[in-house]
Amino acid sequence: MQGLMMDMPLLVSGILQHAARHHGDTEIVSRRTEGDIHRYTYADCERRARRLADALTREGVSIGDRVATLAWNGYRHLELYYAVGGMGAVIHTINPRLHPEQIAWIVNHAGDVHLAFDTTFLPIVEAIAPHCPNVRSWIAMVDEERQPASDKVANLVNYERLLAGGAEGYRWPEIDERSAVGLCYTSGTTGNPKGAMYTHRSTVLHAYASALPDAMGASSRDCILPVVPMFHVNAWGLPYSCPLVGAKLVLPGAQLDGKSLYELFEAEGVTYSAGVPTVWLGLLQYVGQAGLKFSTFSRTVIGGSACPPAMIRAFQEQYGVEVIHAWGMTEMSPLGTLCRLQNKHLKLPPEAQQRLLEKQGHVIFGVDLKIVDDDDRELPWDGKTFGNLLARGPWVLREYFRGEGGDPLKYDADGRGWFPTGDVATIDADGYMQITDRSKDVIKSGGEWISTIDLENLAMAHPAVANAAVIGVPHPKWDERPLLVVVRKAQAEATREELLAFYEGKVAKWWIPDDVRFVDAIPLGATGKILKTKLREQFRDYRLPGA
Repeated sequence: MQGLMMDMPLLVSGILQHAARHHGDTEIVSRRTEGDIHRYTYADCERRARRLADALTREGVSIGDRVATLAWNGYRHLELYYAVGGMGAVIHTINPRLHPEQIAWIVNHAGDVHLAFDTTFLPIVEAIAPHCPNVRSWIAMVDEERQPASDKVANLVNYERLLAGGAEGYRWPEIDERSAVGLCYTSGTTGNPKGAMYTHRSTVLHAYASALPDAMGASSRDCILPVVPMFHVNAWGLPYSCPLVGAKLVLPGAQLDGKSLYELFEAEGVTYSAGVPTVWLGLLQYVGQAGLKFSTFSRTVIGGSACPPAMIRAFQEQYGVEVIHAWGMTEMSPLGTLCRLQNKHLKLPPEAQQRLLEKQGHVIFGVDLKIVDDDDRELPWDGKTFGNLLARGPWVLREYFRGEGGDPLKYDADGRGWFPTGDVATIDADGYMQITDRSKDVIKSGGEWISTIDLENLAMAHPAVANAAVIGVPHPKWDERPLLVVVRKAQAEATREELLAFYEGKVAKWWIPDDVRFVDAIPLGATGKILKTKLREQFRDYRLPGA
């Protein structure tokens, strides 16, 4: 027997419609690439998104088509999120920090039919356009009078002119909630990047859950500024959860330095933010050196990489800002855990509370976790035993776009699929998870992934290199930076500067190792694999120049 409730699909267009109808005069404030501050409301955003959806329909965009973006956090990017997703197409956000060659590969693999970009990324577009024949138009997200010209890019379109061609009378279609709505690619830590394709249902459920009090705890009383980019796993879902609760939304654009962020926080009354530790280091340094305090800022979510305990303490003790430690990944939309105290923890001594808050946290409803050994046997939740971390839930990836990598899931005795996160973790008796290591040797620098395999392969292409390995070493600002360890060929000469210069133009600049160390041999296992654990032990006391 079935229940007798209305059957209304969970669609992202419903989020924006709700915000426009019930929080219509709530502001969205953006620092534009044009240099000024733009203000409008959720009602304005929904109206322009409908016009854009109609304009894209007139351009031949159909259900399931991918429309890409290379853009900062701004109101036009938000309109694209909802116009593209709401019409039944797929919004594909691309990380502009990747190397142009990798971006072109991603655009072609995704099958993007249009690409919208902030004009700061015009050089990237000029580099990739000749290699992306399926992109019908390149849409510059700028006022008409500031439209750039380029003899390297055919079909260069202006965003505002395109939008003006759409009708406000456009009505959002009612589509299957399991239809695709968003596409994000991993950073390609092993081979080429892989795409995570989100559904309307998974995205709406993620927005609901992330707004819960023990998760991000967003509400209509908040003014929220996502520092985490909208090209980084959909800014951790904030472009959906903010309108869902009716929070004022502040979008910082490209200026993410401490001074610019502080001024925007104070001018707009920001209460809540989210970003990676590197950004907060810059903000804390600025306010500390200037002797400033926050007048409204009270909570921030920190994720992307482990937040240093000293940063948590500095925010809380010096500025009265609560830090919510979080963990997730592209394949999880991204939120998996957030660290908030429970009632049972409120009477603990401050030191015990602090130790708990330094963990990655407790699952939110919809996510389940477990740790297993290498034989997939489940391990105890004692806070000491560590194992491979697996996850499942309605916003956790089932398989990658186009079936890349085959079936990634591990199945339990009941036939339920679990996604292997690639992390090694402990879980305590209260269900609080803490990452202890990575099962892969990927380096996380400033919240972004760097592939050691790609860097090693490039080093091995140098004629003087017999063997090479890359490990992450601590850095006070970026958390980790790559160190290249090299065995030179007999009678061959190669300097540190020569090897670092060898990377130029082959990878993104921020991927290039910070230093090179020459050794007689690199430790190898029985099967010939490099023993990174021994290499890290060998260089455990190493400090990068200037770090």
